[in-house]
Amino acid sequence: VLKEGLSLLSTTGNGLAYAYVKFEAKDKGLTDISLLERFIHLRYVDLSKNKLKDLAPLSSLTQLLWLKVDRNLLTSASMQELPYLQVISFDCNCIVDLEGITHPLLASLSLKENKIQTVLGLSHDQLFSLQVLELRGNKIKTTAGLGVTKLKKLYLAKNTICSLEGLEEFEQLETLHLRDNKLEALDGFSDSMKCLQYLNLRSNGIKSFQEVEKLQVLPMLHALVLMDNPCAKEPNYRLEVLSRLSQLQRLDKESVEEEEWEEARNIRQTRKEKEKVRTTQCRD
Repeated sequence: VLKEGLSLLSTTGNGLAYAYVKFEAKDKGLTDISLLERFIHLRYVDLSKNKLKDLAPLSSLTQLLWLKVDRNLLTSASMQELPYLQVISFDCNCIVDLEGITHPLLASLSLKENKIQTVLGLSHDQLFSLQVLELRGNKIKTTAGLGVTKLKKLYLAKNTICSLEGLEEFEQLETLHLRDNKLEALDGFSDSMKCLQYLNLRSNGIKSFQEVEKLQVLPMLHALVLMDNPCAKEPNYRLEVLSRLSQLQRLDKESVEEEEWEEARNIRQTRKEKEKVRTTQCRD
């Protein structure tokens, strides 16, 4: 397996020799990878679809840049810190928490379809390069405690999230994916989230347009997915949303047409006038 899996001959870090820098052994039934310890020049390793429970032998691979260990039997993502590691995928394991992930140059971390219940455990002090975090298909109930606030893309679809907390710290977040959760209210968003452009809330429990109105605090929100929520079944759904969120350029899968914008503007103006009349009457 070792002989078949090694490839990509390249110069070593000091430029004085050549070594294999890639190893691939997918679906080989592996339970022990201790032989990899001696291949210290490896930079790309794919060990998906095996039976691994322990990644300790990889601690000697200090040149590692990219690691994929999907579909194994791992219960922890904890590893010794690897100074150059930039991409890790732990998808479809049995990992229960986010403790022990400390690689300083890590930019992309994927933990799809594990058994994670809390986002606690990640630290910006240790993961200050992390930009993409993929946590789809876990058992997470809240966003509270997610300590990596420099993220640009956060994927939390197919969890059991019912409350959004701590999001005001994510000032650089551009994409937030919350499809297939348990959200009924849209509290938790903040005007400090000045980079958020794409928000997916498909298949949640958003019933009223008053909740949708809370997204007005997101100044750069250009694309919103709300289909398969109760509010999407209401009459004039698109116009009701667009009249409240004037910054949108795309709703669900369709771009906003100029005619829709004009109609939405008219609805918004009519609503403002009614509110003004109502306020005057209350004062009288």
